[in-house]
Amino acid sequence: MRSTRMSSARRSRRGRAVLTATGLVAALALTATACGGSGGDKASDQAGAGAGASRAADAGGKARIPAGITDKLKKHGIDVDQWQHGGWKNWDKDKWLSAAQDFVNPVIDGLWKPERMKSAQEANKTVSAKDASADQGVSDPEPRPVPAAAEKTPYHRHAAPVGKVFFDSPKGPMVCSGTVIKDVNHPGKSNLVWTAGHCVHAGGSGGWYRNIAFVPSYNDLGESASQLAHATASQVAPYGTWWADWASTSNQWIRGGSESGGAGAAYDYAVLHVKPESGSKSLEETVGAALDVDFSAPSATEVGSMGAWGYPAAPPYSGLKMFKCLDRPGRLSLSPSLPTMYRIGCTMTGGSSGGGWFRVLNGKTVLVSNTSIGPLDNTWLAGPQLGTEAEGLYQNMSRTYGGR
Repeated sequence: MRSTRMSSARRSRRGRAVLTATGLVAALALTATACGGSGGDKASDQAGAGAGASRAADAGGKARIPAGITDKLKKHGIDVDQWQHGGWKNWDKDKWLSAAQDFVNPVIDGLWKPERMKSAQEANKTVSAKDASADQGVSDPEPRPVPAAAEKTPYHRHAAPVGKVFFDSPKGPMVCSGTVIKDVNHPGKSNLVWTAGHCVHAGGSGGWYRNIAFVPSYNDLGESASQLAHATASQVAPYGTWWADWASTSNQWIRGGSESGGAGAAYDYAVLHVKPESGSKSLEETVGAALDVDFSAPSATEVGSMGAWGYPAAPPYSGLKMFKCLDRPGRLSLSPSLPTMYRIGCTMTGGSSGGGWFRVLNGKTVLVSNTSIGPLDNTWLAGPQLGTEAEGLYQNMSRTYGGR
């Protein structure tokens, strides 16, 4: 999404579904039952789960890259030592791995320092007015903008599963948002994060991004830039930095995703399997919370309210604080040949991409979508419906990589 400051005249809020929205906030807060601030252990029509590289230690405790990943890098003409010492900055087309099985993401110790995190730019995904008005017979009227509300601090008590996704692209350090989700095959010990496809892969014109990492409850106290000027790593990342050692996104995004969403927008979702930069506990155990994913793809007409959470980074936001929007969803169709997307009014800008959309189902908060695209004037957000394709991708990730 591209950022444009909202005018005050357009920041009105519809008074619909207020009770449902209030219930959503309450249910979300209840997910943070086991959190206690900084942890001691910080530490298919699908693309399959791309094999990745986690850090392993030799007998002397020195970090090394598993042999299988070394071989994979060499297969593509990439020297492992050079990669670790800056070789990853080579974005030549023949070095930019794009196929599903090509994902590699070896840990580079100390790369994501607090200052580098703060310098990361938003990952923009915009859709033009022409695109947004396509197939008006299926799309609902454009929603009124809903001003994003700042989440209460500390974040680990109110929105524990939410965090920031950092990655490197040819344009430099970038940032998205993500959510800790449950792993059905490894209950209570999930290492899975849900985000957008365009936060891990460039789509049809590129390949996998690099140095992908997740920081849950980033800037837990919601401090300002001046307050964070001399912040320690534990203040910025209270539960540590978690590197993606496997990633998976849809084949539709890999083939058809583009700078403006493109034909892949309706399939713009991804799952990460992460490992801590230090520590041994799972992500779910460390954070104390994770959400189930609702793959029933309910019609927007059947849902009273949805909420989108994330870290908007484009002006007027800074990317340092967590925000949320609650609204009744409508339908957005970019093409008669593509699945309809959800759309809500929301003023969050780039950086919120990949952030989870939640709804209350049977009294429990579940993830039902993620932020994908929005208009140039930042008045609404749209996210994909999560159906059988998304569930297949998730199940494959859980079965194949979840227990590692």
